[in-house]
Amino acid sequence: MIPSQWTSNQPEQIVLTLRILLGLAVLSLAPALLITLTSFTRIIIVLSFLRSALGTQQTPPNAVLVSFALFLTFFIMQPVLKQANEQGVKPYLAGAVTSEEALAAVGAPLRDFMFRQTREKDLALFVEIAHLPPPATAAEVPFRVIMPSFIVSELKSAFQMGFVLYVPFLVIDIVVASSLMSMGMLMVPPVMISLPVKILLFVMVDGWHLITQSVVLSFR
Repeated sequence: MIPSQWTSNQPEQIVLTLRILLGLAVLSLAPALLITLTSFTRIIIVLSFLRSALGTQQTPPNAVLVSFALFLTFFIMQPVLKQANEQGVKPYLAGAVTSEEALAAVGAPLRDFMFRQTREKDLALFVEIAHLPPPATAAEVPFRVIMPSFIVSELKSAFQMGFVLYVPFLVIDIVVASSLMSMGMLMVPPVMISLPVKILLFVMVDGWHLITQSVVLSFR
């Protein structure tokens, strides 16, 4: 038997219930949206590559890396958030626009940000998979195409930066291992020598400053 509340003759009540359910669904997806539709993906992958290249295992801890990545994400996305607030949130709270217009205004800055970071090759891939005609302008590309294209482009950019980070530390590992082998010190683990050398080199070149600068400037 269908409950009486589901057979209400008040359309406003049904619409309000659907809006509440939709809002709860959006809130549940907020962490995934934060990870995939912002600069967070590239930052956290680069930091993970850095820790792996250093060979420090759990130093810095995951909580520190994630927190640092979140703060950098908010710093990088601040112009986008400011523009979305001024164009969409404030007019909606003032009653100047409808919810649909406010949502479109909020999504426009994020759309522009993702489009600037997305490679044409990845965008063309998902346009082809979706069987859509080639768009003439960026505004004609639907959000469902931009989102996966942006994620694929971010993954490639992050792995490229991670490879560049890995090379100097890999050279140190090779040099240390070759030196120990040439001296006949086969029982000495190379990591005992290479780890402090890599940490010393990273500190001497002010590695955290360089990594932060490179990651932030890569989004311009």
